Formats: sequence, structure tokens, C-alpha cells
Amino acid sequence: MTDEPGPNHADRLLRAARQAFEREKSGSETPEPSLGARLGQIGVLGWAIVVPTLLGLFFGRWLDRTFATNVFFSATFLMIGVSVGFWSAWRWMHGRGP
Repeated sequence: MTDEPGPNHADRLLRAARQAFEREKSGSETPEPSLGARLGQIGVLGWAIVVPTLLGLFFGRWLDRTFATNVFFSATFLMIGVSVGFWSAWRWMHGRGP
């Protein structure tokens, strides 16, 4: 494909200029979030993963003590807690969260 001027070249140039203008307009209407907002998002994601993980671990540990099963329930509920945590973080990142 060559970049020689022609009838399609003007259309492509006009389209590119229009896209650049729309991007600039969109960027000025919705500015980039501040550093504090970004750090807050990271904190929310961290807690969304840590809380279910710890709850699963504590519940599994309680069941292990109750039934004297070493780490059977702890490992099981730890994995369930991690799975729930990552699932809720994914949902929150995609805007379908609680």
C-alpha cells in the first residue's frame, strides 16, 4: 500500500483528523483520575480479595479444630475464599460489583 495522494488519501486524512478531534474532546470532558483515586481503587481491590480469603481461612480453621482434621477444611475454605475474592474483584473492576 502506498501513501500517494489520491481520492482515498483525503478521506483517510479527514477520518484521522476527525478521530483525533473526538479523542481530544473526550479526554478533556473526562479527565484522568487523580493519584489518590487510583490508590483508592487499588485498596478496594486488595480488600475485596483479602477479606474473603481470611474469612475462608478462619472458618476452615474453626472447622479443623472442631472436627480434628488437621488442615483439610482450612485448605478447602482458603481456596474458596481466594476464588470468591478474585471473582468479586473482577466483577468490581468491570462495573458489575456490589
